[in-house]
Amino acid sequence: MKKAKRKSLHRKWSQAVTDGTERAASRAMLHAVGFTNKDFQKSQVGVASTWSQVTPCNMHIDRLARRAAEGVAAAGAKPVIFNTITISDGISMGTAGMRYSLVSREIIADSIEAVAGCEAFDGLVAIGGCDKNMPGCLIAMARLNRPAVFVYGGTIKPGCHRGRKVDIVSVFEAVGQEARGEISAKELGDIEACAIPGAGSCGGMYTANTMASAIEALGMSLPNSGAQNAVGAAKVRDCREAGRAVVNLIQRGIRPSDILVREAFLNAIALIMAMGGSTNSVLHLLAMAHSTNVKLNLDDFTRVAARTPVLADLKPSGQHVMSDLVAIGGTAPLMKRLIEEGLMNGDLLTVTGKTMKENLRGIRPYPAKQTIIRPLTNPIKPTGHLVILRGNLAPEGAVAKITGHEGVRFSGRAIVFESEETALDAILAGKVKKGHVVVIRYEGPRGGPGMREMLSPTSAIMGRGLGKEVALITDGRFSGGSHGFVVGHISPEAAVGGPIAWVKNGDRIDIDAETRQIDLGISATEWKKRQATWKTPKPRETRGVLAKYARQVGSASFGAVTDA
Repeated sequence: MKKAKRKSLHRKWSQAVTDGTERAASRAMLHAVGFTNKDFQKSQVGVASTWSQVTPCNMHIDRLARRAAEGVAAAGAKPVIFNTITISDGISMGTAGMRYSLVSREIIADSIEAVAGCEAFDGLVAIGGCDKNMPGCLIAMARLNRPAVFVYGGTIKPGCHRGRKVDIVSVFEAVGQEARGEISAKELGDIEACAIPGAGSCGGMYTANTMASAIEALGMSLPNSGAQNAVGAAKVRDCREAGRAVVNLIQRGIRPSDILVREAFLNAIALIMAMGGSTNSVLHLLAMAHSTNVKLNLDDFTRVAARTPVLADLKPSGQHVMSDLVAIGGTAPLMKRLIEEGLMNGDLLTVTGKTMKENLRGIRPYPAKQTIIRPLTNPIKPTGHLVILRGNLAPEGAVAKITGHEGVRFSGRAIVFESEETALDAILAGKVKKGHVVVIRYEGPRGGPGMREMLSPTSAIMGRGLGKEVALITDGRFSGGSHGFVVGHISPEAAVGGPIAWVKNGDRIDIDAETRQIDLGISATEWKKRQATWKTPKPRETRGVLAKYARQVGSASFGAVTDA
């Protein structure tokens, strides 16, 4: 009688490709990539690297992946490094190429899931640096539900122009300043040349730093992993410790589903509100929650915003960059403060195998004289800056970023554009005036396809000095670097017959962040007339990844997921 195989809890998945006579061919292949006979008795850990030369955000991640692999090996497991893609939002911004940005989140998630699932890894370390590869990594981890740790590639240090710290958003806004005649073409070139001094993600509280902070608050990265410089000893230690941590998770049988509970997502929302984070976090947290079967919706952001003040004076609306926060202690002291005040739940499990409160026990408060993180008694804004709007123009919802600098209400007349490019041309040419509500439509998940970020138009508006005089609304989305009176993710989008498709030049649009309303001021008769005459446009793409995405993607109000 044939003896049954004994299952190894530490090799729950990998034993399927390493154990038994019938797996000799599998072992032969693994010998060729560096496995020894002893390695077949170890847990296998995939190290997903998003390294690429296409963007400074990820240009150093190959080195970080090797450090994570060293940590895995030191803890007694076998690391296997593999790659997935990244794209650059900053380089493609304002071009047709930006349509691939949000699509890349799904490609990254699908590819990590495919490799880890096929190769039967027992655990996973994923290292992301740019906006979409971070939520892409987390979506894959949630789908696979195997012990996993995320590592943030780290923030870039700012450039310096005439004694002032500059970054990528400084360049976008300088384009508008040059168009206005405020600076010369030479000065624009000087800013361009010094704004990005090396490796790391865009330096303000833009989408990359927002998502890194959110993932730390979820408990899926090590303490302060979300607030470290891209280059330095702290990030090297973080990678090595992440490798050790995932082996501990394997040994203890702790999976993402044990960590990614509903309360963890509410923690992430609270930290994002306190730090003044990106509107993209709404889209990504909804998608990540969907992947782990957690019920999360737009109203959860409203509820958390009502009790959470904005405390961080960080770009784009504030003064400081992420590396300034790193210098005074990172996100950990803020999280500890929010837990002590009852604004975050410190009793939830994290990838250390301990609770958030236990992780933060030895964390010291910020220095007394720092100006980056305000006390709760003197917030920048008493409630959260991410405001979910609804109304006849966005019955499924829309996301506004209201920091307090731009006011809480705006009423104006629509000036309508069918694409980002035509809107940008009009802004730079001076055709957008005080009192206009710029409407950019057919840029949603399906209509774009790909839901481009409107950083170029919003930066041009700021650069031309119209930040408080003009509003911009879109069924597309915004970069974390966008600021001003902006409303995105308007749902349903124009391409599926959402009311934004019916807006005409001169229509009155009212936006109120206090009542959380966004409305189109036309009569019921005119409303029905426009609705009846609207026709579904032909798809912009009929082949390839953009066409597949457009056919599969859901509404932005549910995270723009493709596996609903």
